[in-house]
Amino acid sequence: MAGRLAGRVVAVTGGAHGIGRETARRLALAGARVAVGDRDADGARAAAAELPDDAAGFVLDVTDSASFAAFLDAVEERWGRIDVLVNNAGVMWVGGFADEPESATARQLDVNLHGVIRGVKLAAPRMRERGRGHIVTIASAASKLSPPGEATYAATKHGVYGYLKGVRAELRGTGVRLSVVMPGVVDTELAAGTATGAVGLLKPADVARAVVAVIERPRFQVSVPGHVGPLADWADVLPQRARDLLFRFLVPDQVRAVSGTSARRAYESRNLTGGDDD
Repeated sequence: MAGRLAGRVVAVTGGAHGIGRETARRLALAGARVAVGDRDADGARAAAAELPDDAAGFVLDVTDSASFAAFLDAVEERWGRIDVLVNNAGVMWVGGFADEPESATARQLDVNLHGVIRGVKLAAPRMRERGRGHIVTIASAASKLSPPGEATYAATKHGVYGYLKGVRAELRGTGVRLSVVMPGVVDTELAAGTATGAVGLLKPADVARAVVAVIERPRFQVSVPGHVGPLADWADVLPQRARDLLFRFLVPDQVRAVSGTSARRAYESRNLTGGDDD
C-alpha cells in the first residue's frame, strides 16, 4: 500500500487510542515512518509496536510546552526531521452548559485549543526553516456547528478553526501547509452516549482515510462526510429562523442524549481530570 507517503516522517498526537491509533496505522500502511505520541506512554509504545516498518511511541502531554517540544525533538533525533504533524489529541465533556465543572472547561480549552496552538507554534517554525512541512489538525464538525450539550467543546473547535485560518495566512509562501479535518460523531470513547443527528455514526477509519488523503493531496478544509461543511456554510446565508429549523434537524441535542445515562461517566472521570483522548 506504500505510495506518496513512503519514507515521510509523521508525528501523531493522542495516537494511543481511537482516531489517533487508526490514523497512525493507516499512515504506516501508506509507507510513512510514524511517531505515536500520547500521555499514555505504554499505550503509545504498544500502538507503535503494532505498526509495520519503522515506528516508535513517545510520551507526550500536549498541555505542557516542554513535553511537546521534547516529543518533537525526539522524533527529529530519530529520523532527522518531521514532515507532518497530526494534531489529534482532544477531550470532550457533554451536558448542560451550567452543569459543566470548571475543571472540565479548563481541560477542554487546554487540550483541544491550547494543545493545537502549542503544536503549531513549536512545529511550524521548524518546518518553515526547512522550507516545507504539513500540519494536519483533527477538529470536528463542531468547528462550524454547535450542538446543544457541547458548548465548550464547540468553542474550542471554533477556536482551532479560526486560529488555523490566521496562521495559514501568515505561512503563505513558506512551503508549510495547514489542514483541518472536521468529522461528525465518531465511534470512539470520546463520543460515548452521544447522538449523531442526521449524519450516520462514523468509524475511526473514516477519519484516518481523510487524514491520509489530505496529506497526499493537501487542502485546507476537509469535512467527514464531505457534505457537512458546505451545508453548514450554505446555511449561514439563510434567515435565522430557517437556519434554526435546519440545524434542529441536522444537529443532535446532546443534552437530551446523555440525560439520565451513565454512559460517559468513566470516560469523563478519567480524561477530564488527567489524560488525553481522541
